[in-house]
Amino acid sequence: MRTFGYSDLWFIIQAAQWTIALSVMAFIGGGIVGLIIALSRTSENSAARALSMGFIKLFQGTPLLLQLFLVFFGAPVLGLDINPWIAAAVALTLNSGAFLGEIWRGCIEAIPRGQWEAAEALGLSYRNKMRDVVLPQALKIAVPPTVGYLVQIVKGTSLAAIIGFTELTRAGQIINNATFQPMVVFSAVAIIYFLLCWPLSLLAAYMERRLAVSLSR
Repeated sequence: MRTFGYSDLWFIIQAAQWTIALSVMAFIGGGIVGLIIALSRTSENSAARALSMGFIKLFQGTPLLLQLFLVFFGAPVLGLDINPWIAAAVALTLNSGAFLGEIWRGCIEAIPRGQWEAAEALGLSYRNKMRDVVLPQALKIAVPPTVGYLVQIVKGTSLAAIIGFTELTRAGQIINNATFQPMVVFSAVAIIYFLLCWPLSLLAAYMERRLAVSLSR
């Protein structure tokens, strides 16, 4: 056993880069999946709506931790060689896609019906209607809740520690096992999470206020 020191703190700080990297990957991947889900949920195709709804229910209705286990331990059963980094990225991407898809679906449906009807009156196809009329307006509404959800993604990466991915929480566990000073170690971890998430929370609140002012005009 040894005392928690500067080198231990530096190890934890360095591990934060993997938390950030995993968060960015999950956000980008989840954004792609989420856009597909949102468009499917608002599609005129009943099969697409049903499949996307099933996807949302599956990933919103089961714990992220269980999804991490299923990807990490299930892939080798299927003959796929997978490491903790890829497993965490896949699970977080699918989970984020389900939540972002539902957030963006709400933003799309928040566009006044008059805009939809005007696009239909112009004879626009579903694709052109979404691309040229609906999505540009929905994007403005979607920014604040999307930034707010990014905070949840950052905090969700902590669960990747359970499958051995060395991000911020896992680094704290490693140092704690060597120093046996959990209050000091995990307080440092908590402070770093706060420093990562707090600016995003402030940004989301600021954007929400700007949006409220813009919509009130």
